[in-house]
Amino acid sequence: MLVVGDLNPDLVLQGDVVPRFGQAEQLLDTAALVVGGSAGITAHGLARLGRPVALAAAIGADGFGATMTSTLARAGVDTSALVIRPDQPTGLTVVLSTGPDRAILTLPGTIPTLTAAEVLAVARRLVPAGLGHVHVCSLFLQPGLAAGLADLLAELRSAGVTTSLDTNDDPTGAWAGVGRLLGHLDLLLPNRREALALARAAGAAGPDLDLTAACRLLAGHGPLVVVKDGDQGARAIGAEGELASAPAVPTVPVDATGAGDTFNAAFLDAWMRSLPIPECLRRGVVAGSRSVRAVGGTAAQPTLDQLVDDRRALRP
Repeated sequence: MLVVGDLNPDLVLQGDVVPRFGQAEQLLDTAALVVGGSAGITAHGLARLGRPVALAAAIGADGFGATMTSTLARAGVDTSALVIRPDQPTGLTVVLSTGPDRAILTLPGTIPTLTAAEVLAVARRLVPAGLGHVHVCSLFLQPGLAAGLADLLAELRSAGVTTSLDTNDDPTGAWAGVGRLLGHLDLLLPNRREALALARAAGAAGPDLDLTAACRLLAGHGPLVVVKDGDQGARAIGAEGELASAPAVPTVPVDATGAGDTFNAAFLDAWMRSLPIPECLRRGVVAGSRSVRAVGGTAAQPTLDQLVDDRRALRP
């Protein structure tokens, strides 16, 4: 499997994190420098589940890039597809975390520089070795990738490779360009807010847009839409309506960073095992609930044995 997108350190801060200007000094409870970026966290989560995974992302020739590379390699991620930009810094995200919520400050650095041509070269190298799936993350942070992504996805699917996309947030609020990608996707994995925004950008009208209707509109262009919905759990919606759902797992969150990416990793792993969609959803929800029990997106990601044991414990 190949994960494509953003890789950067997350500096997660907890405690008195709401900034007060005027040179006020505030004291923190914890600070952790951990693997960040939607693609980095997703790839790490897949490796934790035992799935062979490579990561295509752009990093700088600096300490942050070296730390991310070595950490992912130790976790079992194939880092040979990372692109190094000697003249640019690795991106960095500062997360001001209150537990269930967080503010996110990102220095893009090398993140926007990854191109579709670079990813295509990696994919062409991996397809003869059995590449089965490509998952793309953080579309709106990567204009160089977005510009050629439709053609990239089309070539992958013509080669028998399945595809998925988690756009993540759009800092500009435009949510543009996804329409031309939907017909080349097997799966679209937004959260509730992203699904509604994407549907409005695709032409859905009204301030009271229903989530199911929004997802049906998106699914009508091709992909199964898998929605992460916080304390409402998750659901899978096709062009005809909801196909399956899974309830949330009650959890007291320590830090919500990366929960959606960890959900994606578990869902995709289960989907690639050809498990039923309800089971894919349940595994995703359980993995996401596990990930919020520690600081950062990767510290509490489950192994496959842990995920299966948790699933068994939740059965009636």
